[in-house]
Amino acid sequence: MRKILIIGAGRSSSSLIKYLLDKSTSENLHITIGDISLESAESKINNHPNGTAISLDVFDDKQRIEAVKNADIVISMLPAHLHIEVAKNCLEFEKHMVTASYISNEMKALDEEVKKKGLIFMNEIGLDPGIDHMSAMQVIHKIREKDAKMLLFESFCGGLVAPESDNNLWNYKFTWNPRNVVLAGQGGASMFIQEGTYKYIPYHKLFRRTEFLTINGSGKFEAYANRDSLKYRSIYGLEDIPTMYRGTIRKVGFSRAWNSFVQLGMTDDTYTIENSEHMSYRDFTNLFLAYSPSDSVELKFRSYLKIDQDDLMWDKFEELDLFNPNKKIGLVNATPAQILQKILMDSWTLQPEDKDMIVMHHKFGYEDKDGKHQIESSMIIKGDDQTYTAMAKTVGLPVAIATLQILNKKITTTGVQLPITKEVYEPILTELEDYGVIFVEKDVPYLGYNPESVRG
Repeated sequence: MRKILIIGAGRSSSSLIKYLLDKSTSENLHITIGDISLESAESKINNHPNGTAISLDVFDDKQRIEAVKNADIVISMLPAHLHIEVAKNCLEFEKHMVTASYISNEMKALDEEVKKKGLIFMNEIGLDPGIDHMSAMQVIHKIREKDAKMLLFESFCGGLVAPESDNNLWNYKFTWNPRNVVLAGQGGASMFIQEGTYKYIPYHKLFRRTEFLTINGSGKFEAYANRDSLKYRSIYGLEDIPTMYRGTIRKVGFSRAWNSFVQLGMTDDTYTIENSEHMSYRDFTNLFLAYSPSDSVELKFRSYLKIDQDDLMWDKFEELDLFNPNKKIGLVNATPAQILQKILMDSWTLQPEDKDMIVMHHKFGYEDKDGKHQIESSMIIKGDDQTYTAMAKTVGLPVAIATLQILNKKITTTGVQLPITKEVYEPILTELEDYGVIFVEKDVPYLGYNPESVRG
């Protein structure tokens, strides 16, 4: 049997594992799942005859090497910074490797050696990065085949709560790592190019310069800029494109309210707060407000942020229990960002009956002999339940399909790579449609710069 090793049995691995187990008999596969929690790995296999669960500590060199040696191909679903040791083992024992993470500099440095050994290290083959690359390149290649010139590429993605589970004033719940949501946009300016002009948005302005989107009959959304949109010009072969922008999707109103946390300093992760474990939510909120012997925390909060008492935004903050004197933080020496995450998880954690939703939206502007044109391409998918979420499907299924394509020698180009060639994206996007990951394309009038946008 052909042996697949999956390292990591977290939330994003459920659809990946199910896909491979479902195919295991017809494709002659045996799937080994290694995780620090044997129970977690066993639950994903669910007694399937072609699956084995093992306890695997990725920091234990002996365990990791033994597991890699016994596989034909390795899928790493670990946090991104842990892939490199697995990659080195795969290189040593000549095993193909697949990850959903961005290609790190350390991973990129292995490219020459990977090619020498005739191996494939496929990266960025999840949702974002992953499906975004594949769906974008499919349209970009079609445009190039018309001998047209690309004028504009904008790409947006968001993990949201499905409408039927959307029951809070923020229209948002955590569908992925909450820490990443709290820290989004930090560490430098967001960079993009618009109509040939470079634009930089500093963190403290990021959530007030958003773009509004109406997506495929699903209502109105907003998007804030991702960190570095400029690097995608070379990745996609669009070095001369006048407009390149990538953003994160939220429901309208989220960013304006979130900006309040940024302005207060609640998203800061660079220092710890003394005695944080004994503080109440109200104490924490008061830390960031001026002293007053008479004004309440609520009044100081509204005054500092210039929020009227009858503003819906005020209701959003009240809904989070920010002013509750009885709820304790309970985190020792926590940073403001860690405390804010704890508070938000009280309100924004998906409940057992909740469903998540992924929204992806691309805009392509181009010019040919007949003039200027624009294409919009959108994908919306909902999760089935809390195991087979939309996030797990869109991250895990491309990884699984790519793994099988490599094993079956349908993907043959060697090296450290991402999925931007037809060899990779055509069969994967075609098969993803069977699982509801479908892009709807439509031609729209060429708009170029969006006058409704406030990101300029």
